[in-house]
Amino acid sequence: MSNFMPMLYAFWDRDITYSFRKSRVAVISALVLLAIFLTAIFAPSLAPQDPFNIAELDLFDSELPPAWVEGGSAAYLLGTDTQARDVLSSIMYGMRISLLVGFASVILAAVMGVALGLLGGFLGGIVDAVLMRIADVLLSFPPILVALLINGVLRGALPSSAQAESALIVLILSIGLTNWVQYARTVRGSTMVERRKEYIEAARTLGTGKLAIMIKHILPNVLGPVLVIATINLGMAVLTEATLSFLGVGMPPTQPSLGTLIQIGNEFLFSGIWWVVVFPAAVLAILVLAVNLLGDWLRDALNPKLR
Repeated sequence: MSNFMPMLYAFWDRDITYSFRKSRVAVISALVLLAIFLTAIFAPSLAPQDPFNIAELDLFDSELPPAWVEGGSAAYLLGTDTQARDVLSSIMYGMRISLLVGFASVILAAVMGVALGLLGGFLGGIVDAVLMRIADVLLSFPPILVALLINGVLRGALPSSAQAESALIVLILSIGLTNWVQYARTVRGSTMVERRKEYIEAARTLGTGKLAIMIKHILPNVLGPVLVIATINLGMAVLTEATLSFLGVGMPPTQPSLGTLIQIGNEFLFSGIWWVVVFPAAVLAILVLAVNLLGDWLRDALNPKLR
């Protein structure tokens, strides 16, 4: 206990912690994200209904408006869809899938991009040239088109009977393999600067291997920009997943993400069932906005020139 309090005080007194406490936008964004994450994690306990359990659905309760609208029911706060699924419960479960795809694809892209960026920046030569040409090709197309192409190739390689079960993995791979370029280019540039410094030359003189130098010496010094990119890319990954699901190549209706819920609700928007699409879209917008605002603060906090 005696060691814990000084550590806590030191953390609380750090520059980045002070910057966070003084930024209302960062604090509010972090609280909103925390609420969304906790709601998604504990959705099975918090949701009034399991939208994936057909036994809990009653078709007589389909297309009910929100509770505060005439004809609504207090049992369904945000109303129900055409299959009698509680919209609030569907959003809670949909956030779980969207966030899972977002986090997993960001981790995949970050690990792949950092590894390739370290290799290209440290080794140089033909390795760096090949990696950067591949990166240039990917950057010449909009990310959503690249994700659609990878998604189509992966789906085409799977039998039709396995496509629904593997939709989650396909989405993660599609988005992750699309976004690694930003990490690779950033880490490559930082690595090319770091490899010329004296401490790297000292490590070489002591006989330290190339892999050990990249992991032990260079990697810790290039993680700052990676953390910023990963934070901002989380929002973009969730938005890309929603776009793919909206286009019908994402999660199936039986396991809806936020994008799938928007896609399903959009079909009935002009028939008066507006709540089926409006509430999932609002949650998606709030989630992406909060992530981007937190990412902008983190970029400024880690870069003294932008303070």
